[in-house]
Amino acid sequence: MAERIDPILGFNFYISLVRTSSSLGKVLGNSPLESRLLSTDLVVAGGFSECSGLEGTLQVEEYSEGGENRYVHKFPTRMTYANIVLKRGITFSQDLWKWHYDYANGKGKRLDGVITLLDESQEPVQNWAFQGGLPLKWSGPTLNAAQSAVAVETLEIIHQGWKPLPASTALQAVGRSLKRVGNAIGGLL
Repeated sequence: MAERIDPILGFNFYISLVRTSSSLGKVLGNSPLESRLLSTDLVVAGGFSECSGLEGTLQVEEYSEGGENRYVHKFPTRMTYANIVLKRGITFSQDLWKWHYDYANGKGKRLDGVITLLDESQEPVQNWAFQGGLPLKWSGPTLNAAQSAVAVETLEIIHQGWKPLPASTALQAVGRSLKRVGNAIGGLL
């Protein structure tokens, strides 16, 4: 009898943002992730209630060949990537707002990021790394005294591309560290 393998559920994930000049740039260039990523380069880490935008589209250029009426040639040109949108309940941390606001004051810096998907036992199973993130839009919560909904902040990030990374030993260490950071942040609330 074969072992049943269910798809990974999409509600356990953590996100980390690091300085673009950090070792994550080397990950995106196919070099191994260095352990210093979690010590000196970590800028933001934690759980979010929603993450969307892991999407890439290959653009094509069409060429209509004279005398060929059955089809149009399509040649690949470049990839385009959707914006990554992060949503989380408002916390005491102002890190996302500060990153966005620093750009308004001319002091902003691009950040790279890793989105880590965890399985039911909280072990990393898949990672997506994006490069050169820039905080395009920050949205605060909708406040309504007639409702008891969670106050949610939203950050939309434009970036220079992403790629999936396997849950290797080094990346599993990243996921475990992020989980500890998330638990520590949750313990402060």
